[in-house]
Amino acid sequence: MERNISYGKIKDRIERSEPNTIYITSDFMDLASTYAANGALRRLAKDGVIDQIMRGIYNKPKYNERLKRKVPPSPDDIAKAIARNYGWTIIPSGNTALNMLGLSTQVPAQWEYVSDGPYKEYAIDDKTLIRFRHTANKEITKISYNAALLIQALKAVGKDNIDRKTIRKISSEISEERKAEIMKETQYTTSWIYEVIREICNE
Repeated sequence: MERNISYGKIKDRIERSEPNTIYITSDFMDLASTYAANGALRRLAKDGVIDQIMRGIYNKPKYNERLKRKVPPSPDDIAKAIARNYGWTIIPSGNTALNMLGLSTQVPAQWEYVSDGPYKEYAIDDKTLIRFRHTANKEITKISYNAALLIQALKAVGKDNIDRKTIRKISSEISEERKAEIMKETQYTTSWIYEVIREICNE
C-alpha cells in the first residue's frame, strides 16, 4: 500500500516540475521512506515518466519537438546532483571553470570539479566525463560559490598567462557589491591569486 501511495505522490511532484529537473531519492523524503522512494523512482523510470541517468539519479525528460528527440540535462546539473546525493561541496575547475566564467567558449568534454569528497569519475555517455578531484577545504568551504569559482578559474589560466584583457573581462562580470565580498572571502588564498583578485576588484 505504501508503495502505491508513494508512487502517486512522487509522480505528481515530478509531473509538476520543469523538464530536465534532476532528482535523487532524498528529494522525496517528505513523501516516503527511502525504501519506498527508491522503489517508486525505479517504477517511474520503467514507466517512462523519468529517465535514469545513473544509479540513484534521475531526470524528467525534456523533449525538443523540432528535433524530435530528448534534450539531455547539462553535465553541470548532473554533477551538482551527484554532489547533493553524497553531501559533497563542489566547484568547477580547469576548463569547466573557464567556461562558466565566459573565459572560454569551448564546451569541455571532461567536466572537472574540485570537491571535499573523494576522487571520482563518472562517464555519463560516450562523449561526457565528469571528474571530481579532492582539494583542500580552504579553497571551497566558508566562501561563496562565485569566489571559489573565481579562484579555480585563475588557477586554470595560470599566473603567467593573466593579462589586462582577462582582468577586465572578469571584472566586468562582477558587481561592485560582490567585489567587496570576494576580496574579504579570498584573503587567505594563495598570494598570487589574491593579488590578481585585488586587481580585478579594483578595476
